[in-house]
Amino acid sequence: LPDAVAPECGSSAACSTNERLAPTVSVPLSILDLAHVGEGETVRDSFDASVTLAQHAENWGYRRIWYAEHHNMKTIASSATSVLIAHVAANTERIRLGSGGIMLPNHAPLTIAEQFGTLATLRPGRIDLGLGRAPGSDQVTMRAMRRDPASADRFPQDVQELQGYLSSESLIPGVSATPGAGTEVPLYILGSSLFGAQLAAALGLPFAFASHFAPDALEQAVEIYRRDFRPSAQLSEPHLIVGVNVIAADSLADAQAQFLRTKRSRVSLLLGRGRTFTDEEADMVLEAPAGQQIAKMTKYSAVGTPDMVKDYLDRFAERTGADELIVASGVSDRASWLRSFELLAQVSDLVPA
Repeated sequence: LPDAVAPECGSSAACSTNERLAPTVSVPLSILDLAHVGEGETVRDSFDASVTLAQHAENWGYRRIWYAEHHNMKTIASSATSVLIAHVAANTERIRLGSGGIMLPNHAPLTIAEQFGTLATLRPGRIDLGLGRAPGSDQVTMRAMRRDPASADRFPQDVQELQGYLSSESLIPGVSATPGAGTEVPLYILGSSLFGAQLAAALGLPFAFASHFAPDALEQAVEIYRRDFRPSAQLSEPHLIVGVNVIAADSLADAQAQFLRTKRSRVSLLLGRGRTFTDEEADMVLEAPAGQQIAKMTKYSAVGTPDMVKDYLDRFAERTGADELIVASGVSDRASWLRSFELLAQVSDLVPA
């Protein structure tokens, strides 16, 4: 990869450059729906918004939508990930839906095989199973979930056990998943470090890198995954999905303002310890060393008018060698959040399945 994967967006200026490059790469676009519960919203409001987004996204031409397992977070409503997927699937017709991801060490592989086997049986050809090894929570919540701290060490073996349950060849004699066996639900390894890249390559599975919030190891992880990939029954060639933040708006000023509000909200979420900062306080934190880490998390962010965002994503896809981009948006205003995905779809000439 080149030295710079894409222009950085730690400040709005970097992603609002007027430099225009001819589009070079067009890859499928997917969505990571963070199931955000906004200020003044209920959890039900969040679920309704997820359904609305999915209904539009399948008509706009996005390939898939994923939901992530998080626990004990008042602003994220996707803790029961498979249940949310089932709800959205019942209210859509074509778009692929899945986990981005299920934190497998929180669960028995057999349980996840049964859950996603049920989903795949009800909605054949539409279900993905992305897997991660992080807890999706803090240490106190881990204990409340009765999670074994050593369970992450068994992640590679658990992935293979789960894969066996979803095929017709269970690795545990006398144990099969019903539903699940024979559904061949496609597995994806998710990661923000080199470990996930190594495991996905060794098992011959698609790999999704979480560069939308953990950008540091992106280039090295991509190199390892492509270099060490071994073909498997599921996948003959590497398939790389890369995460990137997107805020598209009708005007540059509006996009920049939304990006600033997003960073301010992250200050309260990550550093507030239950406290909400004023805009002035959040801006002061963003200028401090602690706030620089938040800016670093948003390093790969496409912010601007639709054409500018499209140019950024084309460059980003080309320089990472991504086979697919999965875009996330931290915009809190629902109308602007939905509009951002709509504008990106329009300028990307997506074709509905």
